[in-house]
Amino acid sequence: MRILFAFFATIFLSSAVLPAWADDPVAPPVAATKEARLDQLFADLKRERNEKAAERIAGSIGNEWLQSGSASIDLMMQWSQKAAEDQKFDVALDFLDQVVTLQPAYAEGWNRRATVHFMMKNYGKSMSDIDHTLRLEPRHFGALSGLAQIMAETGHKQSALEAWQRVLSIYPMMRSAQDQVATLSEELAGEGI
Repeated sequence: MRILFAFFATIFLSSAVLPAWADDPVAPPVAATKEARLDQLFADLKRERNEKAAERIAGSIGNEWLQSGSASIDLMMQWSQKAAEDQKFDVALDFLDQVVTLQPAYAEGWNRRATVHFMMKNYGKSMSDIDHTLRLEPRHFGALSGLAQIMAETGHKQSALEAWQRVLSIYPMMRSAQDQVATLSEELAGEGI
């Protein structure tokens, strides 16, 4: 009987210390706050005309993307980054496979795995992971940049140009995307002659 009483007392007390927004249906949960921050950052990125300021905004977006909400996932992401830097790609993939298995809605896990596949020249696998990334976060200019690079390296210049143009619609001041659009536009115009 004491155990039953302790159980109900614990339930009662834990419900008494719910966050303030729990009773307020209008207040957003934490996840919506992150989404609101990202929406604001993307709006700022699109408007910004100073290249350095745009880079800082893009960095803030990258920091938001890195926040998985799980210490274990964050640690595996760090380990995978170190392994990739040391060119231990199989080790990096092992960690990233765990990340996308444990947290399949975490876009940055898919993006990082796409990057490792790209570094290994596994373009088909990289494109599959890019597709997952873009389904979760259609504004992921890093994933779109990777897609553009794959298209260019495999001789699909028009598709590469379109991907770079999508990047610029999200991040207009990205210098590398501007340069690639100019270069590919000239190359495609020259091929049309």
